[in-house]
Amino acid sequence: MRVKVDVGADVGSLPWEDVHGPARAVVYGLLSSENPVLAKSLHDEGWNGQPLKPVGGTSPMFRGAPRRKGVYTTSKDGSVWFGSPVPEIAAVLVTALASCQTITWGSARLRVQGFSLDVVPNASDGPVQLESVTPTVVKHENRYVLPGEPHYLDRLTHNLHHKADILGLPRPEDVHVLDAGPRRRFTVSGAPRIGAQVRIGMEADARFVDALRSWGLGLDTVQGFGWLR
Repeated sequence: MRVKVDVGADVGSLPWEDVHGPARAVVYGLLSSENPVLAKSLHDEGWNGQPLKPVGGTSPMFRGAPRRKGVYTTSKDGSVWFGSPVPEIAAVLVTALASCQTITWGSARLRVQGFSLDVVPNASDGPVQLESVTPTVVKHENRYVLPGEPHYLDRLTHNLHHKADILGLPRPEDVHVLDAGPRRRFTVSGAPRIGAQVRIGMEADARFVDALRSWGLGLDTVQGFGWLR
């Protein structure tokens, strides 16, 4: 399940460390407000016996924000997305957002102007293309790797297989990169996150494609990376 939250910012720009940096705290804050036991278990233990957290989202994205070189500008017309392929987690997020009037996002307060469930047509089995709207983060031996570099495809495929296993769904096959954006670097809790928007193709079970759209590609999805268009 994917949820789009319409927001307006009370500041004209976000510090770069506040673009993705607050995302994890926001997600767990929402979950804790309705189900603190679930939030703590997910944070401490992951899901289904694995450390991965089946939760995704985005950093705040703004329409009509003035362009200023080197500045992440905001506007009164923005959105933040949240989602999870696990119904239990998704239901808690929706309940929390239904009563949420503001989201504290680092140094900014985002006024919630409404939210809606994103209803997309069910995918079909077979070839599919997926495109991330936030940078997709992939690592090999504690080093960030980018599309086109050695080990990128192997590690991305491993991540997809791991997610399928956690959800009890068939693993995708023939994963390949179709296109990629420029290298992007963000700071999260004082540490770098390096990735790039990517468009991939693969052969996949329709249920897994739907699950990815509520979770995301690659690592650190709870921090707003790898969210799919």
